[in-house]
Amino acid sequence: MQKIKVLIVDDHAIMRDGIKALLALAEDIEVIGEASNGREALDSVRQLVPDVILMDIAMPILDGMEATRRICKEHPQMKVIALTQHDNKESVLSIIEAGACGFISKIAPSDLGPAIRHVYNGDFFLSPSVAKFVVEDYRFKSAQRKGDDPYFDLTDREKDVLKLMAEGYPTQEIADMLVISPKTADGHKRNVMDKLGLSNRTDLIKYAIRRGIIEL
Repeated sequence: MQKIKVLIVDDHAIMRDGIKALLALAEDIEVIGEASNGREALDSVRQLVPDVILMDIAMPILDGMEATRRICKEHPQMKVIALTQHDNKESVLSIIEAGACGFISKIAPSDLGPAIRHVYNGDFFLSPSVAKFVVEDYRFKSAQRKGDDPYFDLTDREKDVLKLMAEGYPTQEIADMLVISPKTADGHKRNVMDKLGLSNRTDLIKYAIRRGIIEL
């Protein structure tokens, strides 16, 4: 079984040790390295080539926000999950804009395994304890009139597919749940992205949150 390679970036050794101990229980995840600041993280990703980086935001020398921005630009295939106790709206939205595929509060370590697996498989993960900030922000900003919203151009089946995509289900599971073929499910997914003018999964998640499609 191919393991998901993880790099832990946090300036507190006790936190890194705790995360390593927790992830050691997962048979499909392997911690391949550690870094104590953003600059070390940049060096480590080049040397170790991890699949997923757990990134603290508040660190010395180079903070996690800037490190995430650089990693996502230089290594778009790598997935960054922000790991922080500063779960305020500004931090959540800023790290997402920087390119992170997930955000976990340090007070919710049980989310680590699921989050790593979700982002590794191309999905997006928001810890429930921080998702409310994103929901509130996008609901406030989504004063779109019904006639201007491309959501209403979707068929009922496409709306079903949109919701399942936003919830992180892969194509095969979407097909099984809707009793359609994977090829048909893929077609619906493409139509959803095209009609809504979305180019990637992160944009899809933001749109679903803004529309109130995801119930968190």
